[in-house]
Amino acid sequence: MKRIATFALGLAALLSLAGCNFGKGPDFSFVSGSENTVIQPIVEEFCKSKNATCTFKYEGTLDIGLALQSDNGVEQDAVWPASSVWVDMFDTKRRVKNLTSIAQTPVILGVRKSKAEALGWVGKPVFMKDILAAVQAGKLKFLMTSATQSNSGASAYLAMLSSALGNKPVIEPGDLKDANVQNTVKALLSGVERSSGSSGWLADLFVDSAKRGTLFDAMWNYEAVLKETNDKLSGMSQEPLYAIYPADGVAIADSPLGFVDHGRGAEVQTFFNDLLAFLKTPDIQKRIAATGRRIPLTDVAAPTEPLWNFDPKKLVTAIRMPEPQVIREALTLYQAALRKPSLTALCLDFSGSMSGAGVDQLKQAMRFLLTPEESSRVLVQWSPADRILVIPFDGSTRQPREASGDPLEQEGLLNSVLGEQPNGGTDMYACADLAMQRIARTPNVGNYLPAIVIMTDGRSDDRSALFLNRLNASRLRVPIFGITFGDADKTQLDGLAEATSARVFNGGSDLAAAFRTVRGYN
Repeated sequence: MKRIATFALGLAALLSLAGCNFGKGPDFSFVSGSENTVIQPIVEEFCKSKNATCTFKYEGTLDIGLALQSDNGVEQDAVWPASSVWVDMFDTKRRVKNLTSIAQTPVILGVRKSKAEALGWVGKPVFMKDILAAVQAGKLKFLMTSATQSNSGASAYLAMLSSALGNKPVIEPGDLKDANVQNTVKALLSGVERSSGSSGWLADLFVDSAKRGTLFDAMWNYEAVLKETNDKLSGMSQEPLYAIYPADGVAIADSPLGFVDHGRGAEVQTFFNDLLAFLKTPDIQKRIAATGRRIPLTDVAAPTEPLWNFDPKKLVTAIRMPEPQVIREALTLYQAALRKPSLTALCLDFSGSMSGAGVDQLKQAMRFLLTPEESSRVLVQWSPADRILVIPFDGSTRQPREASGDPLEQEGLLNSVLGEQPNGGTDMYACADLAMQRIARTPNVGNYLPAIVIMTDGRSDDRSALFLNRLNASRLRVPIFGITFGDADKTQLDGLAEATSARVFNGGSDLAAAFRTVRGYN
């Protein structure tokens, strides 16, 4: 008995030393669209049950696609974009295995209830031509993600194209050359008031703005994200977004989860397969459905909410997605000709602390951004209708230069940037102030999506109060995005972004990628 007792004590000590590593599951990583943040806790429950460590990285549609297309592929073990269309289009090396739809959600238009009533849309079928008429009459503006950066924006855009073509069974390459079709879609896109590269961030923008008393008219987004948005608005005693399901067709996201084999062994593949099985169990399907997502071929669904026309069992007319090559051509057309033009002021830090590697990386980023052959590869090229203002700054502003998105004019801007040298202190507020003045003086400024982008590596002289007072007095809605570099203190950039409903991006590891990302928000 003494031997048994001694053995038991020894085993207990070993288990204690092993701690949580005993029976530990694999470390498993996901790269996902932002719309899946509400599903993450469900996945984490499964990970915990397997004693596995799971990590999520949220990226835009284009980022996931470009990673799949790259030589190295995605770093994560699983991809979870909004739609399988992007895997079909970018995963040319067929790295993604076992791609499985987890749920579905159509991309629809949410319109403030009072606005929908004023437009006569409550309780009636609404067609894309009705939306177009409201935009052209100046009665409707909306938020929409960039079609080249985010699936929800691309889905809304492809539905617009389909409607303009008279709902042909499928969009073909030659259809994109139709001038009437282009003009119709361009007119629809003129209704965009704010853009972004993330569906989740766009919804947050709508809610956060409502908290401050700024009410946007409408938002294109997933049906499920509209439910999340309305749940938040209800908690704030704000009116809901009324769900408009365009009667001539919507695109449906199928939320596919796929495995990427990095050669880590059968245990990792088994973990993924078990996760798929877990997500398909009846109880979990009910929980996913409760978020507003649709579970095809089942009876589970979130309750309908007649107040804002939410019905996840409603039959919708789904457009047929074009072939991948046609989608690529359509996205290029969007970026180069059909989207609402941008008016972008680039405040570039040429203070003394940027000497050396800093200024080299800044100039390289500008080569990417102002060289059409480079920027077009990732669908962030400027169009001739865009306006670009470059303002170098140090302790004060330097000579500003302005141009259109015409390739020759971009070349002139680039040459001017390449001639700048670092020197002096840092005053980003002087640059922001000058940028705001120039934007305010732009003729027909309402025809553009304006934005200021400040790239800096250091802490500025603090003139924020004076600048923000002027900004508020101007009544201009101009988001001020920040890009940090090096060991920059982002506190001041966060303050400007918070005050203007924008974001701050980290350019420390890849300045060109940061500029590309911010282009999706303008």
